[in-house]
Amino acid sequence: MAQLDADYWNNRYHKQETGWNIGCASDPIRHWLDAQENKDLNILIPGAGLAYEAEYAWQQGFHHVVVLDYAEKALNEFKKRNPEFPEKQIVKSNYFEHQNKYDVIIEQTFFCALDPKLRDEYVRHTSTLLKNGGKLIGLLFDFPLDQQGPPYGGSREHYEELFGKYFKIEHLEICPRSIKPRSGKEFWIEFTKE
Repeated sequence: MAQLDADYWNNRYHKQETGWNIGCASDPIRHWLDAQENKDLNILIPGAGLAYEAEYAWQQGFHHVVVLDYAEKALNEFKKRNPEFPEKQIVKSNYFEHQNKYDVIIEQTFFCALDPKLRDEYVRHTSTLLKNGGKLIGLLFDFPLDQQGPPYGGSREHYEELFGKYFKIEHLEICPRSIKPRSGKEFWIEFTKE
């Protein structure tokens, strides 16, 4: 298994080995953002990469969005595209060392990129970053975890067991708005911290 550290991800960006990059904010997340009336939500996008979801959210008036990644190359590309985005809201850090409180954490190809051994820690840490009643929303892959990764998959049962310890599972369903290559292979999730 590859060492999934900052050097690994920076190298992937340098070599343009970014198969997860669709070049825009994913439709399911755009749809969720468009449905939100409260633009003052404190939102974290971990493992944001080129952060198209953050760019879209910012353009829609969500000005409390934090972009977090430890791949400096990806963050620099985001800064070039979005020079008006506040520097203090672009955080180069390891997710598991990040400390703050958020209303929403957006999951977009970060969880699936982590070594599966870190999944329990991801769920615990995510729950500490969310305010009570805060939400983890986004997408998780639906294919066997035993496949080579990243990306790493999972199943409905796996996610229910993993996240159910800390969250109320409000939505965990095959996503109707996935891009064509991922159609039928990802879940839309909305989990609420209790």
